[in-house]
Amino acid sequence: MKPVDIVTLTVNPALDKSTHFKGLVAEQKIRCAEPRYDAGGGGINVSKAIARLGGSSLAIYTSGGATGKILEDLVRAEKIDSQTIAVKSWTRESFVAVDEHTNLQYRFGFSGGKIEDNEVQSVLKAIEDQPSKYLVASGSLNEGLTTDFYQKVAQIAKNNGSRLIVDTSGEALSKIIEVGAYLIKPNVGELAKLIGVEKLEMEEVDHAAKEIIAKGGAEIVVVSLGPQGAMLVTADACEYVPAPNVAKKSTVGAGDSMVGGITWALSQGKSLKEVIRWGVACGSAATMNEGTQLFKSEDAQRLFDWVSK
Repeated sequence: MKPVDIVTLTVNPALDKSTHFKGLVAEQKIRCAEPRYDAGGGGINVSKAIARLGGSSLAIYTSGGATGKILEDLVRAEKIDSQTIAVKSWTRESFVAVDEHTNLQYRFGFSGGKIEDNEVQSVLKAIEDQPSKYLVASGSLNEGLTTDFYQKVAQIAKNNGSRLIVDTSGEALSKIIEVGAYLIKPNVGELAKLIGVEKLEMEEVDHAAKEIIAKGGAEIVVVSLGPQGAMLVTADACEYVPAPNVAKKSTVGAGDSMVGGITWALSQGKSLKEVIRWGVACGSAATMNEGTQLFKSEDAQRLFDWVSK
């Protein structure tokens, strides 16, 4: 196949639904507003973020059942190039609801149906057959997928000469750094687990990330610090960017938006200082919108200009 700059992989996508209601009362029927539907899942959200910045990517994702068909329609509506891998299990759903009385957000998610062995092989072959400059593997794993699945993806990326960008957690992330990736994006708690400590203070984050880099686990470690911003660490540099103060409406997709901003900026040949600022800007901009909408490009640009001052 023709090489592309960016491929995103979503092995466990979701049909995202979001709505509003007034008052949560047990045993009572809760009347909800007309729902909004979005294509969701780590890699798909990254592709959506890249598109909002004017970039392009190929989104490879699994799709099954009636929910999968709706998901495919939503991805096409985003004008994102895609390749679907048909699976027997229905694509999972996620549900976000905001109580207008309290402005509290409730998030419900499902684990994702079992993927058969032959379907796993189809996913891996799709990645193997599609060379790219950057390969983004993002999101949770379905039932039936072993924790070394992303490790296999990492080996394929290495064989293809692709720069692997990974956003996952737990044992799956631990196994990836055994093979090595170009960039990983743990939060502070995940970073602590990767180096075998219970917790990390802010001043220890740089050293912990460099410990992973020194062992060949990644070339770049971007540590998500939540409302405090993010830190980008390489073997010889550390760049901290505080998050801008914005009116938060939803944190859904903020991490994916950060990865999308980072990946797009890397593909544009921007400096690492700009890369982390685009990541923080896109992640923060995503929190300004309700439900599962990700961010608006004008908000991301404005916040990038702010954090670049």
